[in-house]
This record gives sequence, C-alpha cells and structure tokens, in this order.
Amino acid sequence: MTTVLEVNNLRVSFPGPAHSRFCPVDGVSFSLQRGETLALVGESGCGKSLTSLALLQLIPAPGRIESGSGIRLGDTDVLALKGEALRRIRGRRIGMIFQDPMTSLNPVFTVEAQITEGILAHFRISKAEARDRALQLLQEVGIPDPGERLKAYPHQLSGGMRQRVMIAIALSAEPEILVADEPTTALDVTVQAQILEVLDDLRARRGMAVLLITHDLGIVAGRADRVAVMYAGQIVEEASTPRLFASPSHPYTQGLFASVPRITGPLQRLNPIRGSVPAASAWPTGCRFRPRCPKAFDRSEVEPPLLPVGPDHRMRCWLAEQTKETGHG
Repeated sequence: MTTVLEVNNLRVSFPGPAHSRFCPVDGVSFSLQRGETLALVGESGCGKSLTSLALLQLIPAPGRIESGSGIRLGDTDVLALKGEALRRIRGRRIGMIFQDPMTSLNPVFTVEAQITEGILAHFRISKAEARDRALQLLQEVGIPDPGERLKAYPHQLSGGMRQRVMIAIALSAEPEILVADEPTTALDVTVQAQILEVLDDLRARRGMAVLLITHDLGIVAGRADRVAVMYAGQIVEEASTPRLFASPSHPYTQGLFASVPRITGPLQRLNPIRGSVPAASAWPTGCRFRPRCPKAFDRSEVEPPLLPVGPDHRMRCWLAEQTKETGHG
C-alpha cells in the first residue's frame, strides 16, 4: 500500500508560567495508507484535535509546532510550507470536517457560497461550473432537494444536514486525505449512523485515506482498519482494529473498553477509569497514566517507549515486557 501521510515525533507547545512551555501533543507518530481508515481515540483533553489541526498548520496562537516534528504528505514536507504553498494543500490534498457543525458553518453565507468557495480557490472553473459541482456534492452526501438546500443558510438546516454540508465542503476540492474530527458530535444515534455510512461510502468510492478522531469505541468497530489510542498527548497503544478489540493490552485501553455498556450477555457493572486526564501543563513524570492505573508499579521516573506486544501491535507501558514474555496481548 502507498503511504500518503507520515507524522513523526509531532510536538505542539504552548507558553506556560515563567517563560516555560508545555506540550499537549508530545511525540506523536503515525502513518496513513491510501484507502485506509485510522481511528485516533481517547478521552477529551488527550490531544486528538490538536494533532489533526497540526497537520494543516492550524494551531491557534500562541501555540507552535516544535522543531524536530515531521509531517510528510507524500513527498511534501508540510511544515516547510508557508503562504500560498500551504493554502494549496489545505482542502485540496487534506480535507477536514471540523468538530461542531453547529458552529463551524458561517451563519451569514448560503450553503452554495460556502461549498463553492473551496472549489473556486483550487480549480480554474466558472461560478456556474462550481455551482454544478456543489449540487453534485450535496447529492453525493445524501441531502434531499439539493437545489433548494444550496440557497439555504445554516440556521435553516437540521444538525444532520449541517454535518452533511460540512462533509461536502471537506470533499469539494477532491482531497486524498479526509480528517474527520468527531464527525457525529451532538447528533442523535440515528443521524450518527447515517453520517458514518456516508463517510464509509465516500471513502470506498473515492479511495481516500481517512483519519477518524473520536472518543466513541462503538464508531471505530467495523469502520477503522487501525486504531491509535491517545492519552496525555501521546499514543499509548496502536494495533489493527480486530486485534485491539480482541486483545486490548494497555491498562488505559482496557479501561476504555470496561467503560462501554454491553447490550448483550449478563448485566455487568460499568468500571469507569478513576480520575481524569491531567492538565497538559502538569503531565506526570514517567508513565503518564500511572496516577490512574490499577496496575501501576514503581518505575515513576522513566517514561516507557512504544513497545511491541505482537504483530503490528505496540503499547507504551512497561507491562509490554511481561506481555511479550508470556505471549499474551
């Protein structure tokens, strides 16, 4: 398979007290293959959305991407791009569905204006041709009566329709990679399923790679090829989706699965992970999950690397040494 995106040791920092800096995203590395869906999962505050924004240099000021970070889009070094060169890949090579469709659309512009803006920016075509493309995109994402919806303003659409418009905007310049940041936030379960089916169908037909960011493990099952679990600014476990669901190895990943209600089998008490994700300005030393980990042992000053626990399966935990030795995971 062809690698379309490679992220290496990505670090995003913000200023802290006394001229210090802290890193909400700290050493994240992953790759994305053509036609593949990689799910980035974890609790709120783990750095998932900041990771996605860094891919297009959209980190809000006064944040910055630290030197030593690498983002390669095919043969292109994204972090070396500035100005017009950077604008040419935004939307054209990487499209992005932002987190909240209720606030991401501009309330004073019609749907047509917001979809055609990206088309006209990246293609030398007339406004009439751009409108025809926008109409086709609305049909593609399953919006009924697309001709009338083009004239509408965001407040005249339901939440599900707004999300479909967001998908249409993200696809308007025919990107090779689609970043979907919590694409079903604030939508009811039925509409969530419809939106996810639209994304699955579009990926299959267009051959796009998809980076799916979510905290919902139910969304990941059956939709992602691989899963990277994030905690406290780092990837703590990475594996193929079937392997991760069959054998979650990191205590944090196990905690996430233990927090998911089951609709089959005997009734079980949910076991939520105690505590909460620490502030990025106060990451614990050593293993960052240690203060919340039920299996923690005293190795506090040493931060574990991503260690292999099986074929194409790694986790950031000293228990990986024991897991590999015993053949579990």
